[in-house]
Amino acid sequence: MLNRTFRSAPWLAAISVSVIALAACGSSSSSSSSSSSSSSATAATSAAGVYAPAAALVPAAIKTKGTQIVAADATYAPNEFIGPDGHTVIGMDADLAHALFPLLGLQANVVNATFDTIIPGLTSGKFDIGMSSFTDTKAREAQVNFVDYFTAGESFFAVASGGPTVTGLASICGLTVAVESGTTEQTDAQTQSKTCTSQGKKAVTVLVFPDQNSANLALASGRAQLGFADSPVAAYQVQQSHGKFKLDGSSIENAPYGIAVPKSSGTLDKAILLGLEHLVSTGQYTAILKKWGVQSGADNSPAINGATS
Repeated sequence: MLNRTFRSAPWLAAISVSVIALAACGSSSSSSSSSSSSSSATAATSAAGVYAPAAALVPAAIKTKGTQIVAADATYAPNEFIGPDGHTVIGMDADLAHALFPLLGLQANVVNATFDTIIPGLTSGKFDIGMSSFTDTKAREAQVNFVDYFTAGESFFAVASGGPTVTGLASICGLTVAVESGTTEQTDAQTQSKTCTSQGKKAVTVLVFPDQNSANLALASGRAQLGFADSPVAAYQVQQSHGKFKLDGSSIENAPYGIAVPKSSGTLDKAILLGLEHLVSTGQYTAILKKWGVQSGADNSPAINGATS
């Protein structure tokens, strides 16, 4: 993650989000162009919902398997979290997976997994795909391939009453920050702590938790002074806190999210890329993002391994 059902604090419970219908807009010429593009994309989709150009790139062994095990750390609402039934993974990434893989002639079985076990699980064959708000980084690209599909930053959040005010990484010296294990936020907070001490300032106390739920609870209980998570997740926690949390400063370090694909999967990443492009052209991608209120992070030009650092 730029890289989640809360039991101890009722106001942190995940809620169902209503689907927002996608409305048509724009001039008659742009509507005509959009309609033509959508019609062309739909023409390549069979009655079974398979998008032929993408399905043709799925390796035979994966096609035979039929179902892809998609791992997500379901403590990261609204991107991935446990639904009202207590076991189904829902959210932006789950919806995208269920829309995407049938286009490839496959099905998606989205399973809950601890975040820092997902990439090792992909390399060992335990999981087939990772869709869990992974920030695409050069370090992670050394282990898996990414198909980038979204853009997110990192945000700090604090208790609204009496919490510290920060403006970015440089202003967290001497503070206690709660993060999820294996995330970019953990790396950035720990790196900043070293910068603080090298400048003669107090170190950052970085509290690392196995999931985002625990990090959120550390802030709510007063154990931590700041929460640090991806911007859509931080904004959602603030919204669901009903005034108990506040966003602290602006979003920083914007970077792409990527669908993690094992390097041993042949051309599966290219098939996924074509499938994503199809979801964009037909409007399904935008509709899913709007459903979860994260449309500001839309990336309408998906790409493979687009990390810059």
